Amino acid sequence: MPNQHQIDPIDQITERVEQLLLRYEELQRINAQLGEQVTALSHERDSLRSRLSAARARVDALIERLPETTDSVVNPFVDPAR
Repeated sequence: MPNQHQIDPIDQITERVEQLLLRYEELQRINAQLGEQVTALSHERDSLRSRLSAARARVDALIERLPETTDSVVNPFVDPAR
């Protein structure tokens, strides 16, 4: 007669398989959540890139409007008598 404290190897395997299945399901859920986060962050990145591009275009347009020479701008720090 087997000892009551001994666990049948089949029961041990069954318990381990059940633990692995639970872990697998948990990892599947986590993976799905991470996939959603990647998608959301990709959209946010694309939006920020678009905003950056628009801001650069506005800055470039402002730079184009600046006078080409400094002769037309009076520098208050330079003595005009020099």
